[in-house]
Amino acid sequence: MTALSFSTSSAAALRADAVVVGVAKGPDGPVVASGAEAVDKAFGGDLAAVLETLGASGAEGEVTKVPAGDGLKAPLVLAVGLGAAPDEDEDEAFDAETLRRAAGSAARALAGTKKAAFALPAPDAVTAAAVAEGALLGAYAFTAYRGEQQGRAKGRKGAADRGTPLAEAVVLGAKPRERAYKAAAERAAVLASEVHRARDLINTPSNDLNPVTFAEQAQAVAKEHGLKFEVLDEKALAKGGYGGIIGVGQGSQTPPRLVKIAYRASRADRHLALVGKGITYDSGGISLKPAGHNETMKCDMSGAAAVLATVVSAARLGLAVNVTGWLALAENMPSGGALRPGDVLRMYNGKTVEVLNTDAEGRLVMADALSRASEESPDALIDVATLTGAMMVALGSRTFGIMANDDAFRTTLHEITEEVGEPAWPMPMPQELRKGMDSPVADMANIGERMGGGLVAGLFLQEFVGEDITWAHLDIAGPAFHEGAPFGYTHKGGTGTGVRTLLRLAERMAEGDLG
Repeated sequence: MTALSFSTSSAAALRADAVVVGVAKGPDGPVVASGAEAVDKAFGGDLAAVLETLGASGAEGEVTKVPAGDGLKAPLVLAVGLGAAPDEDEDEAFDAETLRRAAGSAARALAGTKKAAFALPAPDAVTAAAVAEGALLGAYAFTAYRGEQQGRAKGRKGAADRGTPLAEAVVLGAKPRERAYKAAAERAAVLASEVHRARDLINTPSNDLNPVTFAEQAQAVAKEHGLKFEVLDEKALAKGGYGGIIGVGQGSQTPPRLVKIAYRASRADRHLALVGKGITYDSGGISLKPAGHNETMKCDMSGAAAVLATVVSAARLGLAVNVTGWLALAENMPSGGALRPGDVLRMYNGKTVEVLNTDAEGRLVMADALSRASEESPDALIDVATLTGAMMVALGSRTFGIMANDDAFRTTLHEITEEVGEPAWPMPMPQELRKGMDSPVADMANIGERMGGGLVAGLFLQEFVGEDITWAHLDIAGPAFHEGAPFGYTHKGGTGTGVRTLLRLAERMAEGDLG
């Protein structure tokens, strides 16, 4: 994990391997952003001109490296684009997400560097926190399966170092002794390390991460942080009537698990329950996915990873709210014993479900976990899942959908996603789509109309939420696993989507903001 510190030192005086400055798009060319005055002075006030000569425009995420002059302790200046320069009369210069992404872009570009000073426009604790979060989230690498240690031993130092994240980030202009800044630094460090935990889990291949080993990792984490832990194995699941989880997992040689991991605050009267989809590999089962659609299906446990990371974050930050995580873990595989299209499952809450498509398996394991979580009557119940390709068709690969049984709660969640920088959009729950899940042999089917498939999945899950419980469903199928070029603080592979939103929700509940 990258070391983080705040400092009031001048960007010119601090010893570092690089100093990061912001550059914006002005009407007549790039403009050096505030926070970098000392660096600009070292260039005789001509830093913007130098950057423009090198092709910099100030476009968001653009990175330009310049050798530093004699007036700086750091040998390198890295200028990162912030986008359009704000009008002079605007109260706020750059929003938190712009700074978060800029710091992330800079941290990615500085992989293999020991120490970098971030002299971005962060005039208060909120913006300093954004810079810190972006830098730490951008300083990530999943190297567990790379031969870097062997390469270093053989003298290929450069190749090994390129896969090493920035070792230390110093946010300049921040006041490390003030309470608000101390809290911001602590939160940023915890948040980033737990997002990294989620990313590591998502990126781990399915031959190493299966329902059993995932549960074992969750147990180890619970022990480390003093969390309550319970796991139901296949025998306990069968005895307890968890037909959805058992049905999905019965085709795999690795049996399913249901994990409960809970943080109990010393003084709290609010309870947040989180349910995460944990399909450690999704082949589609008997309704087999075609080639080209199964290569990244190790990521189908991203919801469970986000839930685990959120519970641990709440504990590490000592939030005054009880948080319970439910990880519905199974592997969806075809075999002679696998679930068949046409089979009927009796779910944990007693409802029967005719399985018409075994590739609509996530909702089956989630249904059992939602029913079980409802028995504890939480004040809010959120499920998070890479649930449907239909949501990706609707919203693209960077935005997740929010559905809820309470419009005000859905609006609150959407506001939180905008605050933390996780793109999302509120989606409806059209009741007319429920009829499409009617079954002639069971209480309902696991699929309905093809059009609006993401909405149908949400309606299915709602059937398993207890009465009078405020509930929301986050379908993170699009942004959970990034297959394109890295951008901002987002790397290729697992993203840890959902952790920041869920943690902020827990904080809001702890603060008494939500009812």
